[in-house]
Parts: sequence; structure tokens; C-alpha cells
Amino acid sequence: MSHLLHDYIAKQLARHVGEHGVVVLYDPRSEFEPFLTELDVDPGSGLSEAEVDGVRVQVASYDESMYALRAVVEPLVEGDETPQLVLYLRGLESSKDSPLMELELAGKRWEPQLRQLARIALQQRFTTGVIDELLDRGNLVYDDIAQAVTGATGGDELPSILKTIVGGGSPEAQLSAWLADPDLDAPIVERQAALELSKLIESRLSLVLPGEDISKWRAVAARFVLAVEFRSDLNAEPPQKLDSIPTTTADVERRCRSIAELLRKNAADAYAALADKVEQELGLKASSVDPLALGAIDTFRFEEQALLEVCAGLVQRGDYEQAQGIIEERRASFWLADNVDRQAQWEAIELAAALGALASEVEAALSTAPTSPSGWIEQYADEWHRLDRAQRRFEAWLPKLEEEPDERAVAAVRSSYEAVLNMLASGFTRSLADAGWAVEGVRKQTSIFDSLVRPEKGRVALFLVDAMRYEMGAELAERLQDHGEVVIDPAVGVLPSITVTGMAALMPGASTSYDIIEHRGKLAVEVDGSVLPDLRARKRHLSARIPSSVDLDLGELLGLSRSKLTNRIGRHDLIVVRSQEIDAFGEGGFSYQARSVMDTAINDLARAVRRLAGIGISRTVIASDHGHLFAAEDRDDSMRIDAPGGDRVELHRRCWIGRGGTTPNGCERIGARDLGNDTDLEIVFPASCGVFRAGGDLSFHHGGPTLQEMVIPVITVRSTAPAPEDGRTAKLAIGDVPTAITNRMFSVKLSYASMLGTDAPVMPTLMSNGRQVGRVGMALGADLQSDGSVALAAGTEATVGFMLDDDSVDSVRIVVLDPATDAELYRSPEIPVHLGVV
Repeated sequence: MSHLLHDYIAKQLARHVGEHGVVVLYDPRSEFEPFLTELDVDPGSGLSEAEVDGVRVQVASYDESMYALRAVVEPLVEGDETPQLVLYLRGLESSKDSPLMELELAGKRWEPQLRQLARIALQQRFTTGVIDELLDRGNLVYDDIAQAVTGATGGDELPSILKTIVGGGSPEAQLSAWLADPDLDAPIVERQAALELSKLIESRLSLVLPGEDISKWRAVAARFVLAVEFRSDLNAEPPQKLDSIPTTTADVERRCRSIAELLRKNAADAYAALADKVEQELGLKASSVDPLALGAIDTFRFEEQALLEVCAGLVQRGDYEQAQGIIEERRASFWLADNVDRQAQWEAIELAAALGALASEVEAALSTAPTSPSGWIEQYADEWHRLDRAQRRFEAWLPKLEEEPDERAVAAVRSSYEAVLNMLASGFTRSLADAGWAVEGVRKQTSIFDSLVRPEKGRVALFLVDAMRYEMGAELAERLQDHGEVVIDPAVGVLPSITVTGMAALMPGASTSYDIIEHRGKLAVEVDGSVLPDLRARKRHLSARIPSSVDLDLGELLGLSRSKLTNRIGRHDLIVVRSQEIDAFGEGGFSYQARSVMDTAINDLARAVRRLAGIGISRTVIASDHGHLFAAEDRDDSMRIDAPGGDRVELHRRCWIGRGGTTPNGCERIGARDLGNDTDLEIVFPASCGVFRAGGDLSFHHGGPTLQEMVIPVITVRSTAPAPEDGRTAKLAIGDVPTAITNRMFSVKLSYASMLGTDAPVMPTLMSNGRQVGRVGMALGADLQSDGSVALAAGTEATVGFMLDDDSVDSVRIVVLDPATDAELYRSPEIPVHLGVV
């Protein structure tokens, strides 16, 4: 390292070596140890070489024994040639009885004084007054002088001792470092740098500090810096509570902003403590200022809290665009960076705003509603299904929150969604009735197997997903887009839209022979001569029609290793994969679990398709038996309808099947024959979203003729390549992994372990016993994709917030997958789950 002091000492040492050959350097106060370190010499390492002012010399260092040191250098001085040798004796004074006296007499004994050499060296660039002020300070050490002269221009400019204590390149960086660390006060006082600190504060902030109490200076300076930043960021007159803060120039405002930003960046914990203290001292709170007048910087904690309340109010009033704008601006707020709970609250309001905005959009579109059932289905498949996806995402998020979100916003968007849902239901049902319950120009559910699964030769996987409504299928198709050729089309499901009818409609032969019948007092379906009242009968029917078929549950498929899955499928041509989780939880009254399963099921289905492609099953067809309606809360009593009575065969929340009875107000009755069935059964449905007074869940239901229940997704996938083993060379680094999970929401740090990472997305998940039980709900520093993957850029660190969907598990693993191949990129150890235990 080269600087004024080093260069001068090096010249003196090189001169002595040149004149005398051997120099014995005594350093009783170890003042010159940093100089030796700058020469790349370890003062305790014995014998080494160094270059001193262009001269190669050997340096022998004292290490507790003068005799040992003499033994090391004797071979060097016994030759005919004069050596170039320095003996460095750290912590020792010279003595007449020294074992090195012979070497000292033959060469030179040197006992330099640091301040004396420094004064001579500094005279090359600094005035006497400046040198006196620097060297007269107590406890001055080599590094103080070295760092003080580095960067100083000379003349009357005083080299900085403060900088050697607090570090930092700019004055603002030095002040932010001091504000963040009270432990710096003691060395500042000891090394007489307090005056320099006060001058720095005065010159940069125009702030004169009273007295000599540095800790008090910190409180005053912090209050000034943060108050000035807050005031300069306001879009309105500042509150009277800031009248005590002096007015400043634009330059001082800029410096205050710089200091505050450096504090937030480099000392987050210290900044939070300082800001909270200043906020309390100034008495600032939400009522102090109009939250909409707050600027772009959240200097104080109350700003984030006040703006969230404002956004909730905007959502309640239907001003979704303004709420979304504020949310986008505040996404990188300091107060959210490491606070998963607060991030979750903002996410809830953002999801509420998105739901409300889509509800308004669909409601406006209904002013020119389609006239035919096919027109309604086309609009729903093209655009309107996004409303249901927004509702699912919103309702799936709320149960994960540790604190209840703003009730006003939640109630408002739920009401808006329900209102539009009823408009959609009434309009579509009316169009069906006007068309005689016939839908032209849309694929029929009964045709799916015979037109999409059966025609082509080769192996094919058929996924039969219970209760997957169209919007979920659309999201699944998006997640598979990079996997090959993916096509999604709507199909019109059979009525009533329940499992026994919908699953039968997906069986071989249903396109030419499908009838609902009464069988042993219950509803059943006859397909191609087979009576299909339940799953067992459907399995027998399919096996008889397609002997080369194998039937798996989705969970079984995902739980098998690659080799075991290959053996399980064998040489079968048709692989039937069944997923019943959504309907099982929904109809079982477990609405909370149903909301969670809806999200994880989509990801599990995508993984299953990729796994099958990896073992050679490149063609896949995915369809559902029916969709569903999902309400956040139990239906209001006004939405509950008395059953028709009569000769009842079955009664569900959304449909009655039987003969006779009455048709309640707000309901539609249709004969099964009008639907193309050869039976005298009749079906009664609520015309909108009402439900019959019957057993079953009051939040999750299906059976009726709404778009959400009747329009099912049909997805065909042709994989372009099997899933290979992971080809990425860059390893992932995961930080802040909890030792136990005590909150349904928690965050970790995610980055590539080197700069070799790519910008390809990764899929972080929570797994337990081979089953996905959680997902990423938020990401800071990376883009969270609609499929749940995180676009992680090389060289950056992202904070990802996980949501635990299934709180019944005892432990989980964080597993990061390649979304394109399902290859595992990272797997954590087991993490115990102790919710509510801190």
C-alpha cells in the first residue's frame, strides 16, 4: 500500500539498508507493525522477503527469543557479501546487553519515533498548523495517520481521524455509520475526533450541536435527518409538530435523504430503532397528515400503516386503480422488507383490489351480454374466468394471515364478486332456458374421451380431476406452456353438475350412449350399457373398454420414484390419473383446506404431467367432471331455498333430482328428457347462486347450471421432450432457513451461490412426505410468476415468503424445483412445524 507516511518510512529504511546492510529496528510500542503489514510481512513469521522502496530485503522478525532470531540470521551475515537485512523487534527497547549487539555494531541500530517521522513526512503536503492539530491528538496510531492523509489534498486541509474510526467514503456515509452505532462514541472521544464530528455535522447539515455529549448529538442529528427527509417528501404542508425542525436548503435536504437511505441500506435494525424513536418524539401518527399526501419514501413506520388503511378504504369505495397504484409504489417499502406479516397484509389488499377491479370490468361487460349459451361460454373462457381466479387467490390468501385484514375492504369485494356472480348465473341460466337447454358450437363433455383420448394410436395419459373449474384449468395450462404444445378449450358439462354424472360423461362410449337413471334409489348413469353409480363401476367399465389401461391416484403417482413409476405403468397404453382432493375437502365441509388444496392441486397436476413425460408418456388429456361455486362464508338465509319435495331421488345444495313436487321461486325445472336422457326424472336448480336447504357445505357446492359449475377445462398436452435431469451448474443458496416453523407465513433468502446463475425461474415449494403443503406467496427482489415460480436473477438475493397451506403436518422441507423439468435444485433438512409456539 502506498501513501505519504508509508513512502517516507520506506525511503528511510531503504537508505539505512543501502548504507549499512543490516538494520536492527527496535519498536517498543509496536507502532510500526502496520507498516510491516503493508510490506506483506507478518511480524511474527520469522524470516521473509519484502520490497522496500524498490529494494529487495530480507526481514527477520523477533518472536519471543533474541537467540532464536540471531540463529536465523547468522547464516546470512557470515558470507563475504553484505546482506540486505532488517531485524524487526516488536515490543522491545534497545539494550547494551543485547545478544544482537554484534549485528548492531556491524550494521545500524534504528529506533524511530512515529510522530517524529510522521511530522517530517507530512511537511511535504501540509502546513505546520494542520500537522500540529493532527499529531497533538492523544492515542494517535499509524493507521490514523495513514488513513488521515489518504485522500487529503494538502495545505490547510486537516486529515480526518474521524474517517479512520467510522469508515465510509463520503461524508454522508460517515454520518450514517456514526448514527447507526453508539459504540463509536468512545473511540471518537478517546482519539479526540469529537470536534471533527461536530464540524462535519455543521458543514453537511447546517446543524450546530450544543454541549459535548456525543450521544445527545446522535439523538438531535437523527431527529433532524429523518424529519427533514420526511418533510421534503411530503406533498402537502408539514404538520405543526415539525415546526421545531429548522428549515434547510435543497443541498441539506439531499444530504439528509442520502444519510437516511444509507442507514436503511446498511443498518436496517439501527434505522428502525432510530425512526421509531423520532416518530414518537415528534408525535407523528396517521392523523398528523393526509396519508394521500405522503411521498414516495416511508421514512417512518406510521406511513406504511396509514397508507395500508387508505388502500383498504379505497378498495371499499371501489377506487381500485388508485389503490393498486399506491400498492405498486409501496412494494419496496423499508418497513415491509423483512416483515412477512406486513407484506401479507399488503398482499391481501392488493388481491382485494384486483378482485374488485375484475368484478367491475365483468359487470360493465354484462351491459351487452351475449344472447346464446355458446356466446356466454366463449366470453367466460376468453375473459370472465379471470374473475374466478382472482376470487380463489384472494380467498386462499386470507386464512394464512396472522392478523385479520381490513374488514371493510374484504366485505366490499366479496359483495361485489357475489353480485357479479349472480348476474352471470342469472344471465347464463336464462340463455340456457331460452335455447331449450341445448348448447351449440361448444365441445360436449361426453365427447372428450371418444374424440380426444381414443382416436390416436400411442400411449396417452388421461387426468380426471374432480371439481376443477375452468379458471383452474387455465392456470394449469399456463404452467405447462413451456413443456410443449398445450391447448385449452372449454367444454359444456352435463347436468346436474355433480361427480356421478360428470365422471361418467368422461368414460369411453359416453359420446353415443349416455343416460342418467335411477338405480337402487339413487342417481346413476348408464354409459354404453354399463350402469355407473360410483367410482368402482367406472373403473370396471373403463378397464373393460380399454384393457391396456392402468389407474393411479395423483398422490400415488407423485410419491413413486422414477423407476417405480415406470414399473407401475408398465406397457399400458392408457394411464388414468385421478385427483379427488378438491371435491373431497370441499364437500366434506373442510372449506379452509379446500382453499389450500385448490392451489397445491394445480402445481401437483403440472408436476405429474412432467413426470409422465419423463418416462415417455408425451400425450396428455386433462378434464374435470364439473366446476364449483365457492363462497367465502355460509350463504345468507335469503339465499337458502326450500327443497321442491315430491318423489326425491337426490338432493344437493345446488340441484334436486326426482319427480313431481313444487318449483320454488327463483328456480328452474327441467325434464331429464329435455337434456337428451331417456328417463322421466326431473331436475330443479336455483336460477342464480342460491342453495337448497340440504346437507353439505354452505361454502363449496356444485350441481347447478352456472358457468363456474358447467364450463369445464379440456387441456391437451404434447410434450416436446421428456423431463431431463437438471442441467444447471449454478447452485442455489438458501439463507435464513428457520429451525422451526411457528407461523403459517415465513420467509427465506434465495440466491445463486455464484455469479454463474441464470435468469431462469425456480419453483420453491414446501413438501411433506412427498406432498406439496405450501408455496411462495410473495417475493421481494425477484418476480413472482403466475405459476408460483420465482424469476431469480444471477447476482441478486431475493426474499421469498412461504405460505404453509396444510397446518396439520408435523414437519416440512423447503424444496426448490426447476419448473421446466421438475428437477430438484435444493432440498432442506426436515423443519419441525410448531404453529403458535414462539
